[in-house]
Amino acid sequence: MIKVEFLGPIGKAPVEMEAKTLADVSAKLKEDETIAPWLSKCAVAVNDTMVKELDFVLKSGDRVSILPPVCGG
Repeated sequence: MIKVEFLGPIGKAPVEMEAKTLADVSAKLKEDETIAPWLSKCAVAVNDTMVKELDFVLKSGDRVSILPPVCGG
């Protein structure tokens, strides 16, 4: 089981799911119409390390963070 957290303005509570890779996480999140529009704009971190490869292998207990773009000034 992994935990997926949504940071910033996404405004969604964390969810737990079974997933072997980030591709599995992406596929499951695309099923949620409130999250799907964010996915192409967001960065992803696994256990606080930025990851770009969808074939990244996850293990039980991992924390996946969905990081939306941020503007500041």
